[in-house]
Amino acid sequence: MKYYIIAGEASGDLHGSNLMKAIYKEDENAEVRFWGGDLMQAVGGTLVSHYKDRAFMGFFEVIKNLRKVLGFIKFCKSDIELFQPDVIIFIDNSGFNLRVAKWAKEHNFKTNYYISPQVWASRASRVKAIKNDVDQMFVILPFEKDFYKKFDFDVTFVGHPLIDGIAGRKQVNEQSFRTENNIGDLPIIALLPGSRKQEITKMLAIMLSLIDDFSDYKFVIAGAPSQDFSFYQNIIGDKKVSFINNKTYDLLSIATAALVTSGTATLETALFKVPQVVCYKGSYISYQIAKRIITLKFISLVNLIMDKEVVTELIQNDFNKINLKKELTKILDTNHREKLFLDYFELEKKLGGRGASEKTAKLIVANLKS
Repeated sequence: MKYYIIAGEASGDLHGSNLMKAIYKEDENAEVRFWGGDLMQAVGGTLVSHYKDRAFMGFFEVIKNLRKVLGFIKFCKSDIELFQPDVIIFIDNSGFNLRVAKWAKEHNFKTNYYISPQVWASRASRVKAIKNDVDQMFVILPFEKDFYKKFDFDVTFVGHPLIDGIAGRKQVNEQSFRTENNIGDLPIIALLPGSRKQEITKMLAIMLSLIDDFSDYKFVIAGAPSQDFSFYQNIIGDKKVSFINNKTYDLLSIATAALVTSGTATLETALFKVPQVVCYKGSYISYQIAKRIITLKFISLVNLIMDKEVVTELIQNDFNKINLKKELTKILDTNHREKLFLDYFELEKKLGGRGASEKTAKLIVANLKS
């Protein structure tokens, strides 16, 4: 059977690659065409468009690049028509995917969605379109099933794929890792400034401003696979910081604490049991728009899943050197860390067991065969 998969950023590429592996196990004759990244490409199939070519963040940035975005959507539709898949699988990336899903349903393509758009965060009115345009929805956050139930839409909770990705990874030898990357022996504070250029530019400089205040620690930047080191170097300047590209999990496995840009990385950091401060700063216009439509108490997945403040969130103007120094000092304190670890263990229980990708692939393939 023929599968058309659309993922739009680094996390979507990761989850898409694991889903593709599971699909190939369920359907040995599977033919896959996809929008994604290097991880999905390594599994097989045909890459149509790389997510780094479509990495626009925030309302203002999307509007500024609207012509490009619309061009990608138009090309995607024509590519689907040529391929004629048995099913289209959308992964997160709602701004792009919901537009394609509407068109796909109108043209009688079977539509599945893996990893729900965050309609529970803003514009819940979009659920009406999702119900109309999506045949099956597979959700990965425990509260999403109850959210959709309020709109009389029955979705399937499959657990969170990060559980598999982290549990199945090869364990790193700390001393070898430190030696290979010239990190030294000091305890590590990991910096995860995001994956898009706009967010890295806004986040990293403030994170780096703490280096001189924490001289007993080694600051290490987790570089995103979609960005070259030269881009980071322009921000780093002469700061005494280490840089490791595309080895975030290895870094988190030996980190003492982390400063993390809001997004999937906050959940990854928690699953590695690393105390963290969650940071976010967008453009002024994007933030003002978001503030008016987002109805959540929290922005980090950790706090949203636990329904309480487990990790501190520094948002927009609150994300500054003074506040960041205060909160980093707090998560380095032994008593605070012990309480945080207990919350992290409870968080992992709420996310369900392993096998999210396998469960989803089985359901998708079984439905096609029925």
